[in-house]
Amino acid sequence: MNRRSQILRLLMRYRNSGVFSGMNLEAAGAPDVPPDGNPEQFVTDLESLGPTFVKLGQMLSTRPDMVPVEFATALERMQESVAPIPVERIHTIIEKELGATVSTLFASFDPVPLGCASIAQVHRATLRDGREVAVKVQKPEVAAQLRSDLEALRSFALAADHLTQVGRRVRLRDWLNEFAKTLMQELDYQAEAENLQRFGQHLRPFKPLWVPQPVWDYCSHRVLTMQLADGVRVDMIPDIRRTEQSMDPLAAALIRGYLDQIFVHGEIHADPHPGNLRVTHDGRLAIFDLGMVAHMPPRLRERLLKVLFAAVDGRGEEVADEIIAISTRLESFEEERYLRETGQMIARYAASNHYSEGRVVLDMVRIATASGLRTPPELSLIGKALLNLETVCRLLSPTLDTRRIVEKQLQHVMRARLKKSLSAANLASEAMEVQELLRVGPRKMTDILALLAENRLQMKVTGLEESRLMENLQKIANRVSAGIVTAALILASALMMKVDNGVHLFGYPAIAMILMLIGVFLGLGIITSALLFDRRARAREERGHR
Repeated sequence: MNRRSQILRLLMRYRNSGVFSGMNLEAAGAPDVPPDGNPEQFVTDLESLGPTFVKLGQMLSTRPDMVPVEFATALERMQESVAPIPVERIHTIIEKELGATVSTLFASFDPVPLGCASIAQVHRATLRDGREVAVKVQKPEVAAQLRSDLEALRSFALAADHLTQVGRRVRLRDWLNEFAKTLMQELDYQAEAENLQRFGQHLRPFKPLWVPQPVWDYCSHRVLTMQLADGVRVDMIPDIRRTEQSMDPLAAALIRGYLDQIFVHGEIHADPHPGNLRVTHDGRLAIFDLGMVAHMPPRLRERLLKVLFAAVDGRGEEVADEIIAISTRLESFEEERYLRETGQMIARYAASNHYSEGRVVLDMVRIATASGLRTPPELSLIGKALLNLETVCRLLSPTLDTRRIVEKQLQHVMRARLKKSLSAANLASEAMEVQELLRVGPRKMTDILALLAENRLQMKVTGLEESRLMENLQKIANRVSAGIVTAALILASALMMKVDNGVHLFGYPAIAMILMLIGVFLGLGIITSALLFDRRARAREERGHR
C-alpha cells in the first residue's frame, strides 16, 4: 500500500503536465509554449522510486504519443547514479550462481566496479587463461522489487484504460505488459548473452563494428561474463584521436548495421546511446548492453520498410496509407486531418536536409495519435533507435551525410530481402502451395456449383445460443422482473400502512414495514448492480490490414 501511494502521488503531481495523459500536438510544435511541470524534476522523481521506474522512464522516452516532447527529451538523458554494493556481496552471488569461488574462477577480480546501476554492477576481471573480461552481476532482491512494482503499475494501467481517454487510445495495460515482458527478459543474463552472440553474427559483415562475445562457462541467469570492451566512449573521443583516425567509417557502419539488423533480421535495440558504445584501441566500435531487444514480425517489417522508402522519396500519401494499414483506427479517427498533416510533414522532410529520419518517424507517431490512430509500438522503437543512432553519428562524425547512408542502406536491405525471398526453401514452399491449389481447386469448385444447382447452399451461424447476446437478454429479463417485484412491494406496503393489525415496527404496521424494507433492499440492489457491473459499450475500433 505504501508503494501504491508513492506511485499515486507521482501521478497526481504531474496530472496536468501531459505525462500519462496524452500529448498536445499544437503545443509540441510551438517552442515558445512552456511545459506545465518540470521535466528535470520528473526524471529525479522517477529515479528516486528505483530501478523499475528508471526503466519505465527510458521506455517512455520512446513514446511521444504518451509524454510531451520536453519530458521525452529529459527522459532520454536519464542516467542512473547509485552507490555500489560491497564487493563481498558480489562475490557471494557469483559463487552461488557459478558454483565455485571467485579466486578459483578468475586470476584477478577488480573490487572497484567499472559501472554501477540499480539493477546490475560490472567488474573487470581476468580469466585463468589470461583473457580480460567484464563480469555483470545482478544485484540481490532486484527481481522481487521489479515484480512487485509491475503488479502495482498494472492495477493503475487497468484503471486508466477504463476511465481515461489516453488509456483507451494507447492501451496502457497492453503496453505495460510488453514493457514487463521486456524487463523480465533483461533480468535473464543468459538471454542477453544470446543477444550478444546473435548480434555479433549479424553484424560480422560490417568490419568496423564489434560485439563482445559471452564466455558461456561463466554465464548464468544472474551473472554475465563477456569480452572486455576497453575503449573510449563516443562522446569523450579526444581531438588528437580524431586526427589519427577518421570516425566516418565507424558512423556509417553503425547506421548500415543497425538498419540491416532491424529490417533483415527483425531485431530492434532501441537504446544505442553513447554509454553503450566504445571506440576500441584497435579502431573498432564496440556495441554492448543488449538486454532490451524487441523482435519484429516479418509482415510488419515489410510494411515499415515501405513507410521509410516512401518517406525518403517524399510520398506523403503513401506513408499515410501504410501507417493506417498497420494501425488501429479509433472511433475518434480524423482521416482528413491525418492525411493532411502527414503529407505536410513528409514534404518538409523531403525539402530539408536537417530533418532527421528518427524525428520524422516519431512525428508520424505523434500525428497519428493526435488524429485518433493507434500505431504499433515497433514504429516508436524504430524512431527512437534511429534518433539515438543519429545522435551517436553526430558525436562520431558531425559532417557525415546520414540521410544518404540511410537511403543507400535501405536499397541494400530491399535487395537482401528479395534475394532471401528467392531462396530454394521459399520457392519450394510456394511451389507446394500452387500444387495444392491446382489439385484441390477444381474439386472444391465442382462441389460449390453442385450445391448451387440443387439449391442446397447454406450459411450456418453457430454459437448464438452460447453468446453474450443470450446472457444479456437473460440479465435484462431478470432486471425487469426484479424491478416489477420491487415496485409491487413498495406499492403494497404503502397501501397497507393504513391497516393496523396491532403489531408495529418502528411505529408502523409490521407487515407493511417489512414489505417496505424488502422493496427498498431490492431496489438498492438493482441500482448498485447497474452502477458497478453493467458494462458500457466499447468504442468502435477498426484494425488495419496487416
